[in-house]
Amino acid sequence: MGLDDQDKTPHDPGEYTMSLGDHIDELRKRLIAGLIVPLPLSILIFFVAHILIEWLLLPLQHVQLNWGFPPEVQVLSPPEFLMLELKLSIILALVLSLPWLLWQTWLFVSPGLYPRERRFVYLLMPGSFLLTLIGIAVMYFFMLPLMLQVLMLITRGVDVPPQYLPIPSTGAESALVIPMLDTPPTEAVVGQTWVNADATSLQIAVTSDVEGQVQVLQMPLQGRTAVTQVFQLSSYINFVLALLLGVSLAFQLPLVMLLGGWLGLLNAPLLRSKRRWALLVCAIVSAITTPADAFSMLLMLVPLYGLYEFGIILVATLPVERVARGLRGSDGEEE
Repeated sequence: MGLDDQDKTPHDPGEYTMSLGDHIDELRKRLIAGLIVPLPLSILIFFVAHILIEWLLLPLQHVQLNWGFPPEVQVLSPPEFLMLELKLSIILALVLSLPWLLWQTWLFVSPGLYPRERRFVYLLMPGSFLLTLIGIAVMYFFMLPLMLQVLMLITRGVDVPPQYLPIPSTGAESALVIPMLDTPPTEAVVGQTWVNADATSLQIAVTSDVEGQVQVLQMPLQGRTAVTQVFQLSSYINFVLALLLGVSLAFQLPLVMLLGGWLGLLNAPLLRSKRRWALLVCAIVSAITTPADAFSMLLMLVPLYGLYEFGIILVATLPVERVARGLRGSDGEEE
């Protein structure tokens, strides 16, 4: 939409009258226009969907490498990877097209609003987009790595009874001895083998496509734990997407509080007096939107309650009267 569409928006909603048929035609027009962007965008994203999957796997692989787990995931059916690429292409296309979709929705409803009422939407839409981006960044760079580390280490604690063998007497024939190294060697040759310090994986240096370097493969050692942590690709991606959805919705809390303040349902003194109840509600929401462990719940609870306090600040500094007359206007005239 350009400036011409914006100029067609009436100053007085009473001047904008349409029949039911015209409303249906306008709705159909906006639905068709809304699909113009996400459909071709999803096709384009499909060709680079494997890069997106690699990006989503980075936090998991970082934890796996740091704690001696095999840095891999499983694909259990032939079409699984293809279907996952299609799913991610559609989801990412919808996310990237969200401003366009909201804009088409705004074109449909804005003629029925007064200019002072449109100011509220001009504030809410960019605010929602910004909070969503912040929520995604917090989830990907902070919450997800810590959740994966805690959840994987909890499972790692399920041990099996150790097996012992006597040390051979002096001069007795013994098996090949593989060195145990506290830190990986700074240089390695093809075929060199060692065990990491905590004896969780066997490291093997093999040939690499990179000139002048060798690739180090890891083989998990059995007998240390009763549970092997190798995840299914689609299950992991679904876990990340569910967490992403929960965090994105949770980060809209300040705007929901601000909207409640504009509608006269909330005010800053009331919100300050209900902090204990707000903390309880935030804890319940955190328990619902995260895996069933106390640490993940705490990771969600801290930023969620911080958003509640931020919402109080918004309600106190952006009352409905100030937004209705414009953030810079004070003469009561509509801009």
